[in-house]
Amino acid sequence: MSVVTNTTTIGAIELPSRRNTELVLLGFAVVIPIFAYANVGLAIHGELPPGMVVYGLALAVVAGIAHLVVRRFAKYADPLLLPLGILLNGLGLVLIWRLDQSERLQNLAKRAFGSFSESSPNQMLYTALGIALFSGVLLVLKDHRTLQRFTYISMAASLVLLILPIIPGLGADVFGAKIWISVGGFSIQPGEFAKIVLAVFFAGYLMVKRDALALASRRFMGLYLPRGRDLGPILTIWAVSLLILVFENDLGTSLLFFGMFVIMLYVATERTSWIVIGLLMAVGGAVVVGSFSSHVAYRVNAWLDPFACYTTSGACEQVGQSIMSFGSGGVLGAGWGQGNSDLIGFAANSDFIFATVGEELGLAGVMAFLMLYGLIIERGVRTALAARDPFGKMFAIGLSGAFALQIFVVAGGVMGLIPLTGMTMPFLASGGSSVLANWALIGILIRISDTARRPAPAPAPSPDSEMTQVVRPS
Repeated sequence: MSVVTNTTTIGAIELPSRRNTELVLLGFAVVIPIFAYANVGLAIHGELPPGMVVYGLALAVVAGIAHLVVRRFAKYADPLLLPLGILLNGLGLVLIWRLDQSERLQNLAKRAFGSFSESSPNQMLYTALGIALFSGVLLVLKDHRTLQRFTYISMAASLVLLILPIIPGLGADVFGAKIWISVGGFSIQPGEFAKIVLAVFFAGYLMVKRDALALASRRFMGLYLPRGRDLGPILTIWAVSLLILVFENDLGTSLLFFGMFVIMLYVATERTSWIVIGLLMAVGGAVVVGSFSSHVAYRVNAWLDPFACYTTSGACEQVGQSIMSFGSGGVLGAGWGQGNSDLIGFAANSDFIFATVGEELGLAGVMAFLMLYGLIIERGVRTALAARDPFGKMFAIGLSGAFALQIFVVAGGVMGLIPLTGMTMPFLASGGSSVLANWALIGILIRISDTARRPAPAPAPSPDSEMTQVVRPS
């Protein structure tokens, strides 16, 4: 007699995609900027802005398109990254429109250029292009691990992007810093895109070399110092960052470039000595360059005592006005549209737009914005921890570290914590390069998080797994 017993193969448990959660959060991310837009209009003109409906619909459409793309091509992605980006971008549009209504800035533009045009419509166009780039990243980049093949190509591409602004006839000198290029009447900031390309190179390089870089030769004052031959990579990156500082007069990109590498190096090796060495080299290099670069020296002097050179230096006047904006905001702020941060001038809607937040929304508003930025950074780090491959871990931590450094150097500069760098606040400041680059960054983080949270495919059943025959003698 024979007895046949059957066993059933159980597949992977289906994890929740959290797309409905993302959709609900996107609703709040669209409604909050619309209320802020109405608040500004009522405060300045005493009536609802005539373009509020169009603005709200446009923001809802781009958010809906982004959500559909994520739902279709990144089903298991982090549900917070997209709503946080939409909320910050929407509030940035409100802040730019608020500054567009300033008669002081309108008169300043008319005296300088003969006419005035609002920045907010252009920024809405840049937002739409940013969402298009975000969608393109998710459509084209099916697996982030394919970027590892382009480790050294990305190094060459990043160097090209960093060199472009110093090429005669192509680069543009804006207020002493050579960080822009002019193409067909449009200004582009290549450094915004270089940070993403550099993260690809650093992630691929450190994934291969991390074991060698983690080796220590001797212990000194509680720190494990690396071997001499392993200092080569950090010395090279340090030298390139100094060249950027020398030739482009751009403290922000130099700090971002070098700082991102040190963060990724520390994560790859878990050696605190790399952090200490990196900080000492960054400070030493900045001091040396600042001693003979007048542009860097002006910004350092404006940081040390902006009111000592308030009437003789534009940098001192901007920093001084910014500090007074934060001081006059107090805890709760003067209210939307009730501040005077437009006294800063043209930089009010770019470098110093965070000063408008400090004056009109106060300490509470500043902390709320920093919390939103902090949540993006936290979700990026969580994505790095969840990634299943070392390249994805390093890539996600590099992008999150670059984003965090940019927030720190911009907020710290306008608050007087560190010397002004000239970089733009992500998603808030006027300008297309920053919006496009940061939406690409969010798209890559969403792709990595989708890969990390996606259930692993069930193993293929063996020939005997579906039916096992047990024959017993009669």
